[in-house]
Amino acid sequence: MDDEMLYRIYIIDDEEPLAKGLALALKDEYNVDVFFDGLSALQAINENPPDIVLLDISMPGIDGIEVLKRIQEDFSDIAVIMISAMEEINTVVKAMRIGAYDYVLKPICMDLLNKSIKNAIENFKLVREVRKLQEQYIKENIPCFIGNSKEIRQIMQTVESIAKSSDTPVMIFGESGTGKELIAKAIHFRSPNFKGELVSMNCAAIPKDLIESELFGYEKGAFSGANQSGKKGIIEQADKGTLFLDEIGDLSMEAQAKLLRFLETGEFYRIGGIQKHHIQTRIVSATNKDIEKMMHLGLFRKDLYFRISVVKIAIPSLNSREEDIVLIARSFLTEFSKKFNKNFTRISNEAEKALVDYHWVGNIRELRNVIERAALISNGPELSSNDLGLPVISNDFHQSLSLHDFTSITPGKQIHLDNILESIERQYYEAAMKATSGNETKAAELLNVNYSTFRYRRKKLDNIKQ
Repeated sequence: MDDEMLYRIYIIDDEEPLAKGLALALKDEYNVDVFFDGLSALQAINENPPDIVLLDISMPGIDGIEVLKRIQEDFSDIAVIMISAMEEINTVVKAMRIGAYDYVLKPICMDLLNKSIKNAIENFKLVREVRKLQEQYIKENIPCFIGNSKEIRQIMQTVESIAKSSDTPVMIFGESGTGKELIAKAIHFRSPNFKGELVSMNCAAIPKDLIESELFGYEKGAFSGANQSGKKGIIEQADKGTLFLDEIGDLSMEAQAKLLRFLETGEFYRIGGIQKHHIQTRIVSATNKDIEKMMHLGLFRKDLYFRISVVKIAIPSLNSREEDIVLIARSFLTEFSKKFNKNFTRISNEAEKALVDYHWVGNIRELRNVIERAALISNGPELSSNDLGLPVISNDFHQSLSLHDFTSITPGKQIHLDNILESIERQYYEAAMKATSGNETKAAELLNVNYSTFRYRRKKLDNIKQ
């Protein structure tokens, strides 16, 4: 049996002799159903969508254009081939703009119609194969955000929606370690840009005098020290893909202006070049800064902000989604148990409580590090609270500190800000030591500073106090 017998075609035409004649001509190669009006056809499409629709433009009641619109809204994978008379050519153009795959003119030439059908089949074979590969890649490499919290479910719904576009700019807000790059990956690998490259740049890590060459590239001999063969910039590398600009709040005003010019036109020149380059890419930006406050202070361009933030995604901190902490920890434990060839199967009740009670300054990144370390040094099958190495401490740690009373600041009364800041810092260090029973290593982790810095600052603060 020809594999094309698997494909289903709906013929929608109010001219019964024509519709039945087409069905007779196609029935040996395809599964064919005939409908003489748009309403009954739409009902059948909702119940059992076909692969291809042959759709007449002029029909009483719901005409072909309206049927096409409704198909495109809910079944964009269906290939719609319009059937029209020569005098309806302007309407055909409209149908093609809406999303029709092709058109044939009356009287119908069966050779042309068969060619159009076979081309449509090859096209959605390719589309389905790409989608299958895309879904497999996502499944194996790009996990969705894990969690049952309302905020995370909403974020993933937003990701699924905006991924359908190939160029809508997205701005991601969130604290360090919350997973902003993971969201950028989720958008890219679910979008039509999947086959293109996801190119990332940490704006905070690029020196000011190199930002333009990193973004736009340069030609041979453009400046002293330039690569002899020239170099593509990250924007050019991201052509037909996605450009992820992490920590965009750290871009200088000069770099912001140059980026804006590209976003307005999609065109740029390499440094030292005379050839204009035009590319199409999606810009996904991320920041842990208060961009609106920066705009108010004149540190971030308003016109750039509005251009890159068509869609805004705010990722909540891990501490604000306690119900997800254990789920994420279990996922990491499975990952590292496999990586380290361990036999972990569960997390103890005491360990789960310790995970939920801990104040995750470093968010998901810190949680991942804790589980990785625990899985590496322990054997399982159960991950205990001792394996985690977390101090026994509640999320109220920071709120429990009695900081300086700002109501004491009054006109005419001098204050010594350095002394106040040292007092606040000392309270944190003392509270961290108390919470960890004097363990400096764990206290340093609690305050998210390295051990050497912790010891140096603590000693200095003790000397100042004396």
